[in-house]
Amino acid sequence: MERDLSDLPSPVVRDDEVTVAARRRRKKVAFPSPGSGRPTVAMATPARSLRNTPASLYRQAVTPRIQDVSSILAPGGRTPRFVHTPRNTLGSLNLDDSDWTTSPVSGLENTSFFRDDTTNLSSALLKEDDPGESSAASLFPEFLGSFLKHSSSAVFDLLEDYQALCQDKVDVLQSVVLRAGQSSRTAGVCWLLQQENSTWRLVASLYRDRVQSALEDDLMVDAVVPSESEKVVVEQLFQRDSVIRQSQLVVDWLESIAKDQIGNFSDNIEYYAKNVCWENTLNALMMRRKSGTTFTVPLVTELDPDAPLRQQRPLADLDREDDARLLKNLFTLIRAGMIDEAQRLCKRCGQSWRAATLEGWKLYHDPNMTSGSLELQPVEGNPQRGIWKVCCWRMAEEEQLNRYERAIYGSLSGNLKPLLAVCESWEDSVWAYFRVMVDSLVEKELMSSGMAHQEVETLPREYLEANWTMETVFEELQASESKKVLEEAKEHYHVIQRFVVLGDLDGLLEEFSDWLTDSKPLPSHLLRFMTHLVLFFRSLGLALKEEVCVDVVKAYVSLLIRDQQTDLVASYVGQLPSELATAQYAAFLETVSQPELRPHCLQLATEAGLDVSAITKLVVETVRERDESQFMHHSQTLETGTTKEDQGKIDIIDWLLFDPAHRAEALKQSNAIMRKFLALQKHDAAKAVFSKVPEDSMRAIYCQWSSVGQTAPLPAEDENAIREHLCIRAYLEAHEAFTDWFSHSSSAPQKPAPVSEAKFTERVANEMREKEYQTALSAWSSRLDALTEDVKERIYNVLLFVDGGWMVDSRQDCEQDCERSFQMKSLRSLCLPRLSFLLLSVLQSSSRHQEALRLADILSSDQHHLYQVFSKDELRRLLQKLRESSVALLDRGLDPLGYELQP
Repeated sequence: MERDLSDLPSPVVRDDEVTVAARRRRKKVAFPSPGSGRPTVAMATPARSLRNTPASLYRQAVTPRIQDVSSILAPGGRTPRFVHTPRNTLGSLNLDDSDWTTSPVSGLENTSFFRDDTTNLSSALLKEDDPGESSAASLFPEFLGSFLKHSSSAVFDLLEDYQALCQDKVDVLQSVVLRAGQSSRTAGVCWLLQQENSTWRLVASLYRDRVQSALEDDLMVDAVVPSESEKVVVEQLFQRDSVIRQSQLVVDWLESIAKDQIGNFSDNIEYYAKNVCWENTLNALMMRRKSGTTFTVPLVTELDPDAPLRQQRPLADLDREDDARLLKNLFTLIRAGMIDEAQRLCKRCGQSWRAATLEGWKLYHDPNMTSGSLELQPVEGNPQRGIWKVCCWRMAEEEQLNRYERAIYGSLSGNLKPLLAVCESWEDSVWAYFRVMVDSLVEKELMSSGMAHQEVETLPREYLEANWTMETVFEELQASESKKVLEEAKEHYHVIQRFVVLGDLDGLLEEFSDWLTDSKPLPSHLLRFMTHLVLFFRSLGLALKEEVCVDVVKAYVSLLIRDQQTDLVASYVGQLPSELATAQYAAFLETVSQPELRPHCLQLATEAGLDVSAITKLVVETVRERDESQFMHHSQTLETGTTKEDQGKIDIIDWLLFDPAHRAEALKQSNAIMRKFLALQKHDAAKAVFSKVPEDSMRAIYCQWSSVGQTAPLPAEDENAIREHLCIRAYLEAHEAFTDWFSHSSSAPQKPAPVSEAKFTERVANEMREKEYQTALSAWSSRLDALTEDVKERIYNVLLFVDGGWMVDSRQDCEQDCERSFQMKSLRSLCLPRLSFLLLSVLQSSSRHQEALRLADILSSDQHHLYQVFSKDELRRLLQKLRESSVALLDRGLDPLGYELQP
């Protein structure tokens, strides 16, 4: 093939300024490899809008548009089946060779990483010990705010909010990573949030389509209309077949991730060859023609696109380098669904023929066949697509071609093997399989409709007869030869994505269950994502394993409690079943030790719709029943002081005192705590509990009962609780009176010692001391008599308590509480004998023996049956004490009962 080469431009002279190494040193900007996974220290340029870029092979041509049928979807017409907002993101750790370091530094000036507000925030975060966690911690309240803001019919708006929240944090963290380095923990947090963001995007895309499909199944019947257009046939296929439609959504999703990662780097890529294809080879051929010499290294002698392969001769070294970089970058653009960008790049590099090869995938459609219009309309697509596809397949099989060139044509023709050869990550591999799956299903539909060209038969049988499903795709991935793909397939978010794509919610929840029971704790952001994902599925009314959903929410609640996210707990506890919610929030309230936070926590519980009355009751019951000590006789009590555990029981009553409506329950619970303290002879602790109960509690109970329009008496439980409270007060007053008496009786004034043979002054001083002693003794005796009367009166108030006796319910028409009945009966046996002995001691110490004997009449009376609460040993001791009083009366010349003897 002879051409006049003299008119063609000569190549650019290369010196040190434009060598590859020099440009690397100058620009130092890395680009991600397609489908990369984890973050890297790479600079990302802003992503282009999807509106300016064509979708992957069949996206724009076949995505159906159907009238909106439900308010559950976003307003404003039918929501697109895939919604994507491009963002600036970091690339991957999977950096390939140096061909990526080709973007000028000037491209960084327009990135969002360097806005003033973000820079200031990132500078502040760098001062934190863990800036990633510090910055991302706000996601927890922000997610709850979004969750509470959206109604159940706006679930997809909610998902968009989740995405926006994650992306905002990623934007901030990326700037921190650029300053702190990839080894920082912030990079790990950033990667988690990127994965979460992409997963929310996938969930929104697939379930919007699934919800629409479910709603439309009842409104329309599939009708296949014969057509002479490939485009129309495939549109109808996508309209009626949810599998291929959702498979394409998966492809779209994976391409959107890749697009976010690479941005618009194709605009900034520089190649040595510009405008003219292989200009270095061209220049070499021109120089050889002019000089007539030969070169040691044989080059192609013709410059048509097939020349290197046909002649089995190489291009010039620099052209080969440019070609390799170009093909790799073209594949990156195709991996991101940016075929138009790939074509534009080809044209810019003088390879318009290569841009044309990327055009042949478009489905043929002649609107003039059906429009009926006299005006001719442009024809769309490739009428010889079958031939083009066979050629692409064969080029993908050509081993002498660059592996990225083979992958490019493999992606266009559905040839999986060369495509997988360049897939370095799990996402790349999933994209390859699903792209081939969609291609295969489309081709089968065209064949069955009779639209396929005869040339399609030359495609391999295994391609034409492949029975692709979503399940088989992931089964193939599990058998991948790439260790990296297998490892990435086990990552939490990739596992979630796999089950979401398959729509296998049972399998997903089983994985959640396994993760929760694993000894290794889950990352907090992953657990937050799992919780909100479960709540999203629940809001759609999907059939779920409720026990696993409950476990996920419980785990998240535990995380919030551990991290002291007090304001968030109530709302998530409200998502649990009522009984479990009561138990969970009660357990949380036990951890709230700050008194100022307690009313706030109860207010949050009320706003979340929790049963505050049941919760506070359970808190108190749990705390008071926590110890293992049992009712015991006083002589067995080892420690009567107030311990730390006792103080906890005293303070727990506060939970029932914030709301006056809970006064009845507060009374019952305080009674139960005081019963235990009285049994253990911890009177100070019992007094502390008693002082917690407001004095107006009984009046508040009656007022509340009458305020609801009740004219009947109080419920038996409330009335008995009030009576029990009064019984305990009487006992505590009696015990306090005895304590005062005992303290006073032990502080009698000391009689001055007599002075023998003293001088006059000493005798006078002694007489004055004696006088003072007599005065003090008189005052002391008078005070002792008053205290004795007070002790006697208060102890008799207990022994002779009205309406049936002390610690005896006045009403029996209530539900029986066996434990309470046992405790009250035990307290009668423990406390009444003790008070009787105390009173007996007081009377005998005051020489009131006749009154002491009258106590025997009261204890033995059949009216009060007090003798029944004494054991045999106690009665024996009592009789022994009474004998002492009788002997003392006999010594006074009285009869044994204290009466004067009759002559």
